[in-house]
Amino acid sequence: MPLTRKTPILTVDRFEKRYGDKVAVRNLTLTVEAGDIYGFIGHNGAGKTTLIRSIVGAQPFEGGSIGVCGVDVTADPVAAKRQLAYVPDNPDIYTFMTGIQYLTFMADVFEVPRDVREERITSFAGRLGILDDLASPIGSYSHGMRQKLVVIGALLHKPKLLILDEPFVGLDPVASHELKEILHEHAARGGAVFFSSHVLEVVEKLCNKVAIIRKGELVRAGTTDEVRGDDSLEDVFLELAEVDAAAPDRASSEDGRHA
Repeated sequence: MPLTRKTPILTVDRFEKRYGDKVAVRNLTLTVEAGDIYGFIGHNGAGKTTLIRSIVGAQPFEGGSIGVCGVDVTADPVAAKRQLAYVPDNPDIYTFMTGIQYLTFMADVFEVPRDVREERITSFAGRLGILDDLASPIGSYSHGMRQKLVVIGALLHKPKLLILDEPFVGLDPVASHELKEILHEHAARGGAVFFSSHVLEVVEKLCNKVAIIRKGELVRAGTTDEVRGDDSLEDVFLELAEVDAAAPDRASSEDGRHA
């Protein structure tokens, strides 16, 4: 089936995740379509990383379903993983490797042909400014350089779905601009991007859709214009924070991790 801008790439239906007796995320439903750059925002502990880790198969969940390009992530996790790529908030990768060894390893995992991988590595590494550093050990890389390397590794097999958790942290302004261009190009080709960020200005300018999660529940979702209304996204977010402060309700936990 050819992809159109309305083709569902990611479907989350009544998702629920618990840590012991604590419900971290409850009854969450959203759809990311081909062509979407979808922002996912919320306070620390709101449930963002919990959902993302379940989408990419890093943890099980207790309720609902998640599909990537029509593949259930629980029923066929390998097939689902072939359709996506994940860039975590902490680029904790093999420091004993050189940059090119890591990218070669990633290309091997996803069976990217040699001539194709070489062209893509050269292109993306050049655009993100680390082409001359690929022969150096990753242990010598700064946080930002490791972030760039992980992004390149995620792009090599041209996944339909890019999942990114705080992707702009540690990037210099030039690399940040280039990554935004790369994400736009990915969406224009019929792929989709789903990412979390605390930088609301970036979300507002980059995303055509956005969802806000609060205490494990989805409170707003839709086009960026619909969610923000006549206000800025920051104003909407702060308004929800004031609601929390004035009327605290069920607390959620993410087992000590930030989301």
